[in-house]
Amino acid sequence: MIKYECAVCGYVYNPVLAERTGLPRDTQFEDIPDDWCCPQCGTKKKYFVAKSQETKKE
Repeated sequence: MIKYECAVCGYVYNPVLAERTGLPRDTQFEDIPDDWCCPQCGTKKKYFVAKSQETKKE
């Protein structure tokens, strides 16, 4: 899963916790409306940056 981070405040969007941001649970970042804003600082969706997720090596 790719994580999306607010470039302004560092908030990381998590689809499992989407309900806390006013969206239905499990809403993927790509499916969020363009007028959605960061729940922490109010920055627009377009200022979120995709972050690659590292996998653990065992």
